[in-house]
Amino acid sequence: MSTNPFDSIDNEFRKDAGCTSELDYIEQTSWLLFLKYLDAMESSRKLESELEGKSYTYILSDEFRWATWATPKINGEIDHNRMTGDDLLDFVNTKLFPYLKGFKQRADSFNTIEYKIGEIFDGIKNRAQSGYTLRNVIDIADGFRFGSNEDKHEMSQLYEEKIKRMGNAGRNGGEYYTPRPLIRAMIEVTSPKVGETIYDGAVGSAGFLCEAHEYLKSNSNLTTNDLTTIQKNTFYGKEKKGLAYVIGIMNMILHGIDAPNLIHANTLNENVMDIQEKDRHNIVLANPPFGGSERKETQSNFPIKTGETAYLFLQHFMKMMKTGGRGAVVIKNTFLSNSDNASVSLRKELLETCNLHTILDCPSGTFQGAGVKTVVLFFQKGSPTRKIWYYQLNPGRNMGKTNPLNDKDLAEFLETQKSFADSDNSWTVDIADVDTSNYDLSTKNPNVDDEVILRSPTEILDEIEKLDEESREILKKIRSLL
Repeated sequence: MSTNPFDSIDNEFRKDAGCTSELDYIEQTSWLLFLKYLDAMESSRKLESELEGKSYTYILSDEFRWATWATPKINGEIDHNRMTGDDLLDFVNTKLFPYLKGFKQRADSFNTIEYKIGEIFDGIKNRAQSGYTLRNVIDIADGFRFGSNEDKHEMSQLYEEKIKRMGNAGRNGGEYYTPRPLIRAMIEVTSPKVGETIYDGAVGSAGFLCEAHEYLKSNSNLTTNDLTTIQKNTFYGKEKKGLAYVIGIMNMILHGIDAPNLIHANTLNENVMDIQEKDRHNIVLANPPFGGSERKETQSNFPIKTGETAYLFLQHFMKMMKTGGRGAVVIKNTFLSNSDNASVSLRKELLETCNLHTILDCPSGTFQGAGVKTVVLFFQKGSPTRKIWYYQLNPGRNMGKTNPLNDKDLAEFLETQKSFADSDNSWTVDIADVDTSNYDLSTKNPNVDDEVILRSPTEILDEIEKLDEESREILKKIRSLL
């Protein structure tokens, strides 16, 4: 692609009164991207059937197929009488979306492509208020290509960049984006194998599942059976928000997972006592939302009652792991020391039922716009914790939008974690030394003096300069919209 089609689509949506943010742009791009993908998939399946001498039955009725309503052609040339303006808008809003939404009721089961079509269009709507804007966007989207692995790879890179921009945007965009270097480090430590199942109950943009897919696919010795297993029986997730669900589905498709095992549901509505062995997974990778306030009806699904969303998710993840299963979960660092009954009970439960072998302390700025410090808990289910190895991530710079976390920042952590070696940034705590009255797991790096290190005037001025640059960029973008 000579130009980024996603940028071109964003430029069109900026002119439309119905789309006001990065979240709106990616939502609208995603449903169009999905329908274009669906059209490509059906064309490919039809060709395969014809080569085998079989007939093919389309999933979508003729009226609602991309080539019929979006970009009709006559003798291979664009039909200039195709719908646009109010006619196009009326068709999409009153015919197309209701038809696609209806697949949810018509599907045989939730793990079919038909059901996913219904789920996607049940949770979103067309936000374009101008049929002319929508026409321009559709014409751009018609250039999306999914024919080869190279096409999909290029599309996935562009889409990931769009998700990243959304994560840096307002309106809780950060809920959907976890820095990919951190995800890759979490996967490296948990070390998934072909044949194991990987689960994320707060799937968001499916970054964990997509990166885990890349990790498994990087093995050059994979058999055909291995590839089938990775494709169909490895990745599982749940997501309650309609926007995140469609983004997650689309992201996985672009990463080569044709039929994602994602369920559109609120994970916390499931009673953890009802989870059976058949429901459990080998690996849990997640960055659940934190800071929420869950209702008492939701809390009743968990043995340890708390309104904190992340603490309920952690209980869920522990129940969803097979014995011997490995977990890596991002959580607020206050989890280590909060003195309320729920926090203390949850830490006790985690230490007694799992081997919490590693805690990665992430610096401020790891998550853009989050405004909180986080840690990553690494644990294995089935045996109690005896020792915890702590690592304090210290990139040696102030992180921000212009200085994000990168893979090099995590190289030392990954190397030292293999042997749980002590270093300037790492140390070990024996559980026998932990106060069992509160199970406080917070600890200071013993290798760092308590003395407050003041920044030099030069460092302060450098930071001011960086902030000024970011301000200028923001003002520049605002001016471009006027």
